Amino acid sequence: MTAAGERGKYVIGLTGNIATGKSAVLSMLRTRGALGIDADAVVHSALAAGGPAAAAVQAAFGAAFIKPDGGVDRAKLGDVVFADAARLQQLEAIVLPIVRHQVELQIAAATEPVVVIEAIKLLESPLAAQCSAIWVVTSSPADQRARLQASRPLSPAQAETRMAAQSPQAQKVAQANVVLNNTGTLAALEAQVQAAWSKIPALTAAGSGHG
Repeated sequence: MTAAGERGKYVIGLTGNIATGKSAVLSMLRTRGALGIDADAVVHSALAAGGPAAAAVQAAFGAAFIKPDGGVDRAKLGDVVFADAARLQQLEAIVLPIVRHQVELQIAAATEPVVVIEAIKLLESPLAAQCSAIWVVTSSPADQRARLQASRPLSPAQAETRMAAQSPQAQKVAQANVVLNNTGTLAALEAQVQAAWSKIPALTAAGSGHG
């Protein structure tokens, strides 16, 4: 049993490669009463002015990556780390322990019976061991590319670089308890979410669900 399970909470580890639709799934699960923890938002907070990672990033990468307000210039840093695996690992060594600690605090404080951790690097993190189940969202490269460019000011080359920096989608699928295929409509995705949600043991035992 996971540590989270011992605390009486069912913890879903929600992951998938960049721009596959994880945030849409997290929103659907929040609508169903789950506590949603967005690891990316935790990262943004850590890199902001006064955040626990900002000074370490400046020491490791240089003042050129720090904005006038003291926060990390994430776009500028992203252009470097997504094109250089060693630099990406260096950044992750700074950020991931902070994310893990913050997420663990939120899980411990949760009153909801179901907690969802949305994290692109979940399976590479010790947080995976605290999950009751791993849900992986998949999508086609064309859809990923379109979502990336629609949601962020990225050139086609920048979008490709970020996609190429991800581990193969098949690796995540191989470790999944639930696979959500996001190559169709949002309604089709939500139907898959509801089917998986209805099978969560904690909710089945309580007779809970979402119609």
